Amino acid sequence: MISNQILQNTLDGMFSIAHVEMMVTDTDGKSVVTTMSEKKNFESAVVDFVKSPADSQEIQNCQFFKIFDEQQLEYILIAGGASENAYVVGKMAAFQLQNLLVAYKERYDKDNFIKNLLLDNLLLVDIYGRAKKLHLQLALNRVVMIVETSMGKDNNAIEMVKDCLGLSGTKEIVTAVDESNVIIVKELPDEPKGNEIEKSARNVVTYLNKEGATDVRIAYGTIVGDIKDVSRSYKEAKMALDIGKIFQPEKDIIPYSELGIGRLIYQLPIPLCQMFIQEIFQGKNPEDFDEETITTIYKFFENSLNVSETSRQLFIHRNTLVYRLDKLQKSTGLDLRVFEDAITFKIALMVVKYMKYMETIEF
Repeated sequence: MISNQILQNTLDGMFSIAHVEMMVTDTDGKSVVTTMSEKKNFESAVVDFVKSPADSQEIQNCQFFKIFDEQQLEYILIAGGASENAYVVGKMAAFQLQNLLVAYKERYDKDNFIKNLLLDNLLLVDIYGRAKKLHLQLALNRVVMIVETSMGKDNNAIEMVKDCLGLSGTKEIVTAVDESNVIIVKELPDEPKGNEIEKSARNVVTYLNKEGATDVRIAYGTIVGDIKDVSRSYKEAKMALDIGKIFQPEKDIIPYSELGIGRLIYQLPIPLCQMFIQEIFQGKNPEDFDEETITTIYKFFENSLNVSETSRQLFIHRNTLVYRLDKLQKSTGLDLRVFEDAITFKIALMVVKYMKYMETIEF
């Protein structure tokens, strides 16, 4: 359905060019938009015209035209005046409105198609058939990007993303399949450069931040070459967004291809995670460590198990750091100075983060 604003703009444009007053009514004769200076009641005339088999007719010294959406009568266009000029202008306006109906219907159908494509709601034969009808290329490089902001996916966020992408001169489809995020299906050249997607994501983040959006985060999947695989790129982007929140909260752009060990942990069943934590920490909760110990652990990992560098950055004596590590070893049975124990401890902390995150989204 065309918005009334679009209809009004179309009539205003035609009037400014041809100086023929026009009105668009619904099938009951109620005015939708008009450029007529005098209020006129055409309700009974429209009802009679709707019942007639004619597509156009002169009634009450005006030209009446039927406008269909496929086979369904949608609007009646009335051009003021019985002259030939009024008929020609009215015919042109009716033709224009008819094309707008088709264009807007196609736009809606395309958005609906993309949503169902992302959610795997279409059979393979339907994907190819509908894509051809909507003039979408079947074999084309595409990638799905998910944009998360504090605004969710409200219309303002969607329009801001569209405005940003409109500046790039590239082809993207912007839509949403839930109440949380905006989704971009981005078309790519045959041989995209390695950092092209990240550059595009960075442009969106920068633009949204500039427009006042906060907590902007973008995740994207891998490039797919067939339209049927777009849903796979979407699932990858969705997983990347979740994993980024858990293990890389400081990053605002998260590619699926750079998730590291977090990708493996994210796919572990919770009961198995609980067994692993029980085995490593013997019933203790790693979150019960005091802040000093937690800071020491993360700084030690950050410096690749280097005692001297860690003690320097923590502004403590080397022996103090050794004492803390010894104390942690007595508590957990793991010596972080030993590579194998350090790896086990690191994975255990990541598993704990994952379990905490899953608890928050379950309720």
